[in-house]
Amino acid sequence: MNPLVVDLADAGSIDRQLVGGKAGVLGELAGAGLPVPPGFVVTAAAIADADRLDEVLAEAVRQVGGDRFAVRSSGAAEDLPDASYAGLYETYLNVDPAGLADAVRRCFAAAASSRVRAYHDRHRAGPTASGAGMAVLVQRMVDAGSAGVAFTAHPVTGDRGQTVVTAVPGLGDPLVSGQMIGEEWTVAAGRATRTRHMSGVDIVLSEDQAREVVRLAGRIADRYARPQDIEWVIDTGGTLWLLQARPMTALPEPVSWTPPGPGLWMRNFRLGEWLPEAVTPLFATWLLPLIENGYLDGMYGSVGVRVPFRYALLNGWYYNATPIPSPRLLVRVLRQGRRRAVKVLYNALFRVGRDPAAADRAVLADLDHRWRTQQLPRYRQLIDDAEIEAPTAAPARLAELVDQLGLEAGIYLWYLAIVGGSAWKMEACLARFARQHLAEPLAEYGGVQVLLRGLPGAQPVTSPHAVQSADWYHPVAGELSTSALGSPAVGTRHRQLAGQRTQAEAACRPALADRPGVLSRFDALLKVAQRYAVIREEQARDFTLAWPILRTCVQRLGEHLAGVGAIEASDDIFFCTRADVDAQLRGGGPASLADDVRMRGEAWLRQRRLTAPLTLGRPPRLIGDVIDRAVQDARGPQPVDESTIVGHPASAGRATGRVRLVHDVEDFASFSDGEVLVAKATAPAWTPLFARAAAVVTDGGTLAAHASLVAREYGIPAVVGTGDATSRLHTGQTVTVDGSAGTVTTLPGRAT
Repeated sequence: MNPLVVDLADAGSIDRQLVGGKAGVLGELAGAGLPVPPGFVVTAAAIADADRLDEVLAEAVRQVGGDRFAVRSSGAAEDLPDASYAGLYETYLNVDPAGLADAVRRCFAAAASSRVRAYHDRHRAGPTASGAGMAVLVQRMVDAGSAGVAFTAHPVTGDRGQTVVTAVPGLGDPLVSGQMIGEEWTVAAGRATRTRHMSGVDIVLSEDQAREVVRLAGRIADRYARPQDIEWVIDTGGTLWLLQARPMTALPEPVSWTPPGPGLWMRNFRLGEWLPEAVTPLFATWLLPLIENGYLDGMYGSVGVRVPFRYALLNGWYYNATPIPSPRLLVRVLRQGRRRAVKVLYNALFRVGRDPAAADRAVLADLDHRWRTQQLPRYRQLIDDAEIEAPTAAPARLAELVDQLGLEAGIYLWYLAIVGGSAWKMEACLARFARQHLAEPLAEYGGVQVLLRGLPGAQPVTSPHAVQSADWYHPVAGELSTSALGSPAVGTRHRQLAGQRTQAEAACRPALADRPGVLSRFDALLKVAQRYAVIREEQARDFTLAWPILRTCVQRLGEHLAGVGAIEASDDIFFCTRADVDAQLRGGGPASLADDVRMRGEAWLRQRRLTAPLTLGRPPRLIGDVIDRAVQDARGPQPVDESTIVGHPASAGRATGRVRLVHDVEDFASFSDGEVLVAKATAPAWTPLFARAAAVVTDGGTLAAHASLVAREYGIPAVVGTGDATSRLHTGQTVTVDGSAGTVTTLPGRAT
């Protein structure tokens, strides 16, 4: 005969069909000496004998002791390796003895809910969720000082070497239910790091407490030989208790960031500046290869040779590597491009950083002229023609238009890289000169960047074709209601910056008056650096001119695929591949791509949450990390505290403000004037936020990134290329951003 009530300490040795999975696991762990709050298990037989339930519960309470209890369902199918049933059953907290019988009955009744039945049917056969294999766990209530969860493998990356602990003050129920975002600790290789603060709370756990939770979770993972998801609580006296343990389900395979080849791989270089997160399958297999091939076409048209710039997608993130110098590569350049290739590449890649004016005279001015008079008009004409044709074009023709526009965009990217990309190298040269000759007169203006602000033609604008990302999955500015954000008078601010620049120039020249040769060099260097700062902005502004019509073509193709039943909704096309689309257009594809689309969409959602390293591997010995050298030129010698977030000094000045994490355009409406914009990266569609921000901080980006250039034109400090600011900062913190030093300092006790 089944017992009505089982002591929790005995539940580990009893059939799980009687006590349920949750109570069975906790009973095992309590028997193994782990700190589990005492309690008892009410079996289904007690409900069947309703007349005795109150009497049985009263006796069990006398044995356990206490005046408040936690009442939770414990199903036989719960907390299994392939189905956790997390959050589907009911929990009642702070229940007094008089209310126990009612709470127990409600827990049993909840087992028959439609959501439990649906989950049960999807995951396993066997007894239904009507009460068979159900029990209710009653435990003495812990007076919680803090509570939370711990995962013994990283739930996003699958890294089995990391344990992630999340904590909130008091009871953990608001965290588990998703109503609250807690403090986060990541512990790996013996190092504990607070990777996320909790808004409005200075500290939830000490490092010692976080480590204690990790040790408890580790004991459970070792016992069951698989990653675990545990719930825990630390009482007001400082004692740690285990509330629940279950295997982690749907855990991804561990993420590796092994370099895809020799050399230095950079996430922030070339097209990487326009891809702030993992890319979708359709972009990866269609538009991205087109742009890369067009880039090499542009190079061939300019210098007569294709020098491969290797690129790869790692966990969905774009990385680019510079060519590795070799005798074979040199022979190829000399044979195919002859003297012109050597001249262009030498001046554009190397000489421009030492003598910008000479590089301009030698090749860059000619390349700029070609871009203005040949490439840009051709690009615009193709776009104009496609806009007329696309609304009525057949599906096969839509694919042809995408191919044409994608290749042309790649050619445009070549000119942006070789011409506009010279601007940051020129700036680095100007910074070295200023540090040597003009440190004193420029000090009151915050450094050399004042000389590159407020330039005619560099005013920040948001065009309809401005993008959030070069991945065509994301809507362009013309599809968004960003105009409602409002903006201060950009023209007024631009004129103020122009006035500061003029004053700074006037202060510099008297300081060099007694050295005519140095003054002449300064004038030439300043003139060319200012000109290319404007060129870079002009070129970057129109790189994505084709994106609205590219999205139109793809959306129409999506409508076609949905119409023939290959996908369920037109936007599902972004999770198809180029091969999928081609097969459907030929009429030879599978009847449905729904399963593939779903799996790829889930993988993309996991990948975009990853924190991708800015660099992988090591630079070739003869080249080195050119970006790092430019950063050091811009920053100069700066002592930095270990706790300070360090990045690239992108826009001079200092500002203190409240952090606002912005993940995408859906967060724009919550951004308030005077806040510090913190994001993985920014793109032209984000420009309206800069008019309201006190400062900008990004994970990615370089001195030539969108955030760097636009922040300067708004006169606000910016620090880019921090790598992980979005995981180390949280909305509500108060920070000081020093755009000259490239640092972000958290002010303790100032979170709001």
